[in-house]
Amino acid sequence: MTALDPTSVTCPAPHAETERVLLGHGSGGRLMAELLADLAPRLGTSAADDAAVLPFGSAELVVSTDSFVVTPRFFPGGDIGSLAVHGTVNDVAMMGARPMAISLAYIVEEGLPIEELRTVTDSVATAAADCGVAIVTGDTKVVNRGAADGLYITTTGFGLRMRGARPEAKGGRPGDVVIVSGPIGLHGVTILSCREGLGFETEIASDTRPLHRLVTAMITAGGDAVHTLRDPTRGGLAGALNELAATAKVGVELDEQSIPVPAQVAAACELLGLDPLHVANEGCLVAFVAPGHADAVLAAMRACTEGAQARVIGRVVADHPGRVTMRTLVGATRVVDMLVGEQLPRIC
Repeated sequence: MTALDPTSVTCPAPHAETERVLLGHGSGGRLMAELLADLAPRLGTSAADDAAVLPFGSAELVVSTDSFVVTPRFFPGGDIGSLAVHGTVNDVAMMGARPMAISLAYIVEEGLPIEELRTVTDSVATAAADCGVAIVTGDTKVVNRGAADGLYITTTGFGLRMRGARPEAKGGRPGDVVIVSGPIGLHGVTILSCREGLGFETEIASDTRPLHRLVTAMITAGGDAVHTLRDPTRGGLAGALNELAATAKVGVELDEQSIPVPAQVAAACELLGLDPLHVANEGCLVAFVAPGHADAVLAAMRACTEGAQARVIGRVVADHPGRVTMRTLVGATRVVDMLVGEQLPRIC
């Protein structure tokens, strides 16, 4: 028998997880940030903000595009139709704009009951009317059975930026006060409960709601002292704060005791081994506000239904730029990192 020459043996290179799209690339966490950092420069754009600001005569037009693939399509507190409107309105509002109009596109799987499509469309109409925005154009495509999961919605939102409003992802400055508008984790735990049949839905509902009226109150009270606004959807509060810290090249220090985690969310996360800071939200925002205006902005937030439970949860610092840390309940300090991989796919 001829001896095997070890130099002639080659092994196929294993496929790295970066070679194919994974569910984690849509999680709002680290994989998604890496994907956007790869793709956005190819388009000559930045993925830092959820909306673009364009010159529009003497004003500024804010434009944002989003897609919605949530499952189940109906859940306590909302459905894919109202969620699409609220999510679009909120992305426009986070740039300090008053939403005006939305374009709406459906991708429908063959076999979806027409009555369900009517119900979702009625929900879109109701939510848009409540927000004071018009559905101005749209499109509908139908694909073969199995080529989609029932119904996907894509939207584009348009709004005019309020005078004096300048919130942006890179706007955080050392000394800024970090404010959250209300309880966190409600949407993610609701979807998880519905999807997995865990029974939490008897006690909990999604927080999906529009935040543009709250933003208007904040800008009226603080003007350009409201440096940054972000709705912490996929990736949760931790994901949003890490993105903002990295973009602005600042650090963020949180106080765990100040973060409003509802008892139902805390219990569900403890049972399932989840971190509430990574759980998705659809009805709250986080803001970086100049310290001299923080009290006025906080008071204005608390005067609104959407911000009645607003509170200060931390501060922006010059130390450890790009990193978020938290003082825990026992007095220790830990790093609050972005979600790695996928905690719960198709959350919105």
